[in-house]
Parts: sequence; structure tokens; C-alpha cells
Amino acid sequence: MKAIFLLSVIASVTAFAPVSVGRSATNLSMVTGEKFDIFVDMPPTTSELKAKLVFESLVEGPSEIVEVRYKLPFGLDVAPKNNLAVCTKDGQGGEKVGDILRYSSRWSMGLPRGDGVLTTAASFSGAIGWQCSLLDVARASSWDEVVEALISNKESQTDEVVLVFERPLSE
Repeated sequence: MKAIFLLSVIASVTAFAPVSVGRSATNLSMVTGEKFDIFVDMPPTTSELKAKLVFESLVEGPSEIVEVRYKLPFGLDVAPKNNLAVCTKDGQGGEKVGDILRYSSRWSMGLPRGDGVLTTAASFSGAIGWQCSLLDVARASSWDEVVEALISNKESQTDEVVLVFERPLSE
């Protein structure tokens, strides 16, 4: 039986649900005015959790979502531009100059998530551990918050980082 876990801390991630462990890149086209509605496999590669993301485009005209996964350690060339994290150099994972970083996996300490007896008991006992979430980069309070999310993807917690980019398409 598949359980759905609501996550209230991050407004744009609407749910986590166990799924198969398969990994694949996501490219979804859209037209202006519609919302993206995608599922992202959560790190690490052994995780069976998916995050459902529903969000609006930040660009005028059509765009697509490009999901990039890097094994750790990883390199990424993004810089703040007009209050967005914009890719400044094409990367080996598929990101291109001009892509906008929309989400990044982020690790922090937190209570266990789930609906089982063990998870409930661990929550009441105060057991905390490393939890992965997705930072909505466009809503980050500062550039430092974006950098902290990126560098939180350490080999001691995970074997990969997940990055979700929005790519403007020429009409």
C-alpha cells in the first residue's frame, strides 16, 4: 500500500509518496500561463520517495523543465541575476546557459516522516535524523540560502544532488 506524506514546511512540494527506485531525467514542455506539475525522485538513489511539484513559470513565453542529477561531488555554474539563480555555463548534466535553477535538493536535521508505527514512535521520542527536501530557489530569502542548500548535499548524507531547471524555449 502506498502512503502519501504531506510536507507543510516547503510550500511548493505538495506531497511525498513511495515509488519505484528508477531514475530518469525529466523534460516537460509547457505553454505560457499553465503550471508545471511534475514528480521528482528524491535523493539518495536508494530512496523510494517522490516529491510532487506544482509551480508557475518564471519566464515569458514557453519553457520546459529539465531535471539534472549529479553524483557527488558535483560542480555547478549558477549566479544571481535579477533575483534568480541563472546558469552561467553549460554543464555535463544537461543544464545550459540561461537556464533558471528552480529547485535544489537540500539536507537538514528533522523528525522522521512516515505513517508507520516505528516512525510515529521515533517522532514522539524526539529521534531526529537527516531529511531531504527541495528548496524553491525562486522563493529563497537570500543567495546564501541557495548556496547552503547546494552545499548541504554531502556524501555523508546522499550519493546525488537533484536540480530542477526551467529553460526558456524560443517561439
